[in-house]
Amino acid sequence: QLQLVESGGGLVQPGGSLRLSCAASGFTLDYYSIGWFRQAPGKEREGVSCISNRGGKRYYADSVKGRFTISRDNAKNTVYLQMNSLKPEDTAVYYCAAVTTVQDLCTMTTLYDYWGQGTQVTVSS
Repeated sequence: QLQLVESGGGLVQPGGSLRLSCAASGFTLDYYSIGWFRQAPGKEREGVSCISNRGGKRYYADSVKGRFTISRDNAKNTVYLQMNSLKPEDTAVYYCAAVTTVQDLCTMTTLYDYWGQGTQVTVSS
């Protein structure tokens, strides 16, 4: 069964940090670009960051640039999202998604093939 599982969410104070993980099972991530998305209550889903299949290309939304870092460890079949200097407006359910790619590229606007169930991130004092 092909599956993406997110972990690492939780409650953190403003200015704090969390590291989200996206682990794949049933398939290898070597040929997939991975995107992180988030959705806050009452808001549309937002593309946060993506990383290409070989890690050569990364994208960050303006709202997280300089605070979030995406990385991948293909040997562990896992992608990470390091989130620093968290703000209350970062509160959302965070999802990872995978899309097959041939080139070393990533984009938030393509149709992703697989999605995880999401992990809640709450930034509050």
